[in-house]
Amino acid sequence: MAKTMTKEEKYRQMIETPVNLLIPRLAVPTIISMLVTSIYNMADTFFVSQIGTSASGAVGVIFSAMAMIQAVGFTLGMGSGNNISRALGNREEERASAFAATGFFTAGIIGILFFVFGTMFSQQMVYFLGATKTIAPYAQDYARYILIAAPFMMCSFVMNNILRAQGNATLAAVGITTGGILNMILDPLLIFGFGMGISGAAIATMASQMVSFGILLYQCNCHGDCIKIQFSCFRPKLKIYGEILHAGLPSFCRQGLASAAAVVLNFAAGPYGDAAIAAMSIVTRFMMFINSSLIGFGQGFQPVCGFNFGAGRYDRVLEAYWFCVKVAVIMLTAFGTVAFLFSRPIITAFRREDLEVIRIGTLALRLQLLTMPIQAWVIMVNMLTQSIGYGFRASLVAMGRQGLFLIPSLLIFPKFFGVSGVQIAQPLADVFTFLLATGIVAGVLKELNTLKKDGCKEEAGGLQ
Repeated sequence: MAKTMTKEEKYRQMIETPVNLLIPRLAVPTIISMLVTSIYNMADTFFVSQIGTSASGAVGVIFSAMAMIQAVGFTLGMGSGNNISRALGNREEERASAFAATGFFTAGIIGILFFVFGTMFSQQMVYFLGATKTIAPYAQDYARYILIAAPFMMCSFVMNNILRAQGNATLAAVGITTGGILNMILDPLLIFGFGMGISGAAIATMASQMVSFGILLYQCNCHGDCIKIQFSCFRPKLKIYGEILHAGLPSFCRQGLASAAAVVLNFAAGPYGDAAIAAMSIVTRFMMFINSSLIGFGQGFQPVCGFNFGAGRYDRVLEAYWFCVKVAVIMLTAFGTVAFLFSRPIITAFRREDLEVIRIGTLALRLQLLTMPIQAWVIMVNMLTQSIGYGFRASLVAMGRQGLFLIPSLLIFPKFFGVSGVQIAQPLADVFTFLLATGIVAGVLKELNTLKKDGCKEEAGGLQ
């Protein structure tokens, strides 16, 4: 059994271990958990798609609601996590505990409210999210259990980020991965074995989220090198929330606008039938799977970045960033190339019986895969700016892909190009976001280089 590190040993590890060794060490468990999460999201889509095209479309509709749940969870999780990293880098443990507790309990309260109001207005909700009359009954069945899981999902996102922020990515991965594997086992068992249809898929997701929640809570409170989540440290104060939101706003922009964009996508695809909604839902889930490996890698970078920024090691922040950019571009280019070659078989695997789903989905997937290298750049720019507390600039980058550019594209291009306009909207948004991110990161890197030079001058002065 591996020896538990003391907090001092953990601090030394984060500011002294070479970044090309430290980041992969932290990233591997996170990549695994992200891939497993994406696989079980795809498993839901895959197994439900066997029921029918309308059922497949329902998963895409409720994905919008799940994206909003994730948006709140990631906002509080990343917001508290980034502050925790910088606080620990500055040796402020009491402050770090306040961020952990406040993020966790706030997520639980919001999750309960989401469940109550979502259940009361479920019919109105599914139509608001873009369901057609044929998709709506399936969407309501699926939503019923997803809403029950909302508080557990939100709190799990927060705990996952709290653990990663302390450099405990392996502990975070155990909870997420266990829940994901359980979900993949329960999906076919409940959908087909017990004949529960789309409700079975939702129950499988609900059960897996509850199990993940329990494991993550145990990991947070029962390991000596982890900050414990205690109600006595809960600080529902404007100052604390302001700092959490400042650091977490990019996540809210990214995830919240992803939810809004998913709704707009459903409405944009709706005029072309359930097949178009189902096709774009499948493409979205598969692209999440491709990107999950990079996001997992980037999440290994974030605590290193936050710790070293808090400790004044700007040289390591820059070194870590450029290391991750190189790995990210190579990684996504390789994955994108392979997926491009097998685009049609990938879509066919989900809806073999529906040629229209295959036709629409194949072209949409290929177009999105062409932008993989620039997506890698955008994601790493977003993670750098968010991790060092540059909330406004990180928010602009996060808003670009799903909000500033995608939503207008979905509202404009289908009017002129029909279903082709739906298919080209995301790739065009990626190109414009790349240009925005490049402009923003140029200024950030210049500032970091200035801080690095100033730090070197102070160190040299101290030696004289």
